[in-house]
Amino acid sequence: MPSYEILRLIWWALLGILLIGVAVMDGFDLGTAILLPFVGKTDVERRIVINTVGPVWEGNQVWLILGGGAIFAAWPPLYAVAFSGFYLAMFLVLCALILRPAGFKYRSKVTDPTWREVWDWALFVGGLVPALIFGVAFGNVLQGVPFRFDDTMRMTYEGNLLGLLNPFALLCGLVSVAMLTMHGGAYLALKAEEPVASRAAYFAARAAMVLIALFAIGGVWVAFLIDGYVVQGVVAHDGPSNPLLKHVATSAGAWLANYGQQPLTLAAPILGFGGAVLTIVLLRSPKSFAFAIVASALSVAGVIATAGLSIFPFLLPSSLDPSASLIVWDASSSRLTLFIMLVATVVFLPIVLLYTAWVYRVLRGRVTAAYVTANSTGVY
Repeated sequence: MPSYEILRLIWWALLGILLIGVAVMDGFDLGTAILLPFVGKTDVERRIVINTVGPVWEGNQVWLILGGGAIFAAWPPLYAVAFSGFYLAMFLVLCALILRPAGFKYRSKVTDPTWREVWDWALFVGGLVPALIFGVAFGNVLQGVPFRFDDTMRMTYEGNLLGLLNPFALLCGLVSVAMLTMHGGAYLALKAEEPVASRAAYFAARAAMVLIALFAIGGVWVAFLIDGYVVQGVVAHDGPSNPLLKHVATSAGAWLANYGQQPLTLAAPILGFGGAVLTIVLLRSPKSFAFAIVASALSVAGVIATAGLSIFPFLLPSSLDPSASLIVWDASSSRLTLFIMLVATVVFLPIVLLYTAWVYRVLRGRVTAAYVTANSTGVY
């Protein structure tokens, strides 16, 4: 069995991979929904947009469940604090996500234009709200979340929903919206026929430009306007999962320390910016749309990895009691639990990835107006 320290590092990396998987796989579904009212000018064009994700959105959403499950099993204190403190925000996300299956299933049941337009905007909300809230959550993590533990490890959260919607968090929310709009537009450019594809490419390129600008502003904000967190003293990497056994202080510019100590971490922001720039370039020609979606996915991965690497080894800093912050070395499940989970992941994750790749290969090709019209009662 690997050491406790190695298992914790592995599961920190796997958590990041799962979060990236959620953003890449479920992210283009959300981005497609955000663009639905703008790239589809007629009912048939909007049905084309919906049917590009219709066969895969349910499978993509499994990544969200996997991410939540991994947090629950591998990082129980993180799950307890995040899902309790962000309860109302998560409730909003769930309400918005419920609009997606309802919109997909009910939109085409009635031919009335008003009925369909209402569901189109419901799908838009179902894409916009989760994208915004997920970014807001990341913004609050970077600033610290108002929670503490007493001496019996009972958690107290002293924030509220309005407190989560602070200026920096909203900036991060807009970064997330721009990022997923870019990703969804790149996907539509590849999967939809003209003129929807060209419109999607146009919006995706503009969203990528906005992402670059907001991502840069966020970086400057983190560097000069937000205090980071620093663990003082030596913390045993194979010690017990008790966050009260360390001392943490805040320090200006602390989140940039990892980039000085580990220069390879600079690859993450470079990938975030570079992937967005490359997406803009590749969306200029229909011949390169297939590469644009890859570049967009790399940009998404780079943006999320930047946040994760910046705060390492912290998982969830506490603004109320910095020493109660959750870090990689004191917020995990037991060594045996992490090992059993790792074995299951090594066995089943490749199967899931192979099956997913096979599904997308089978479903390759563009969704056309002729197909939607010919199968009007059998598709969304």
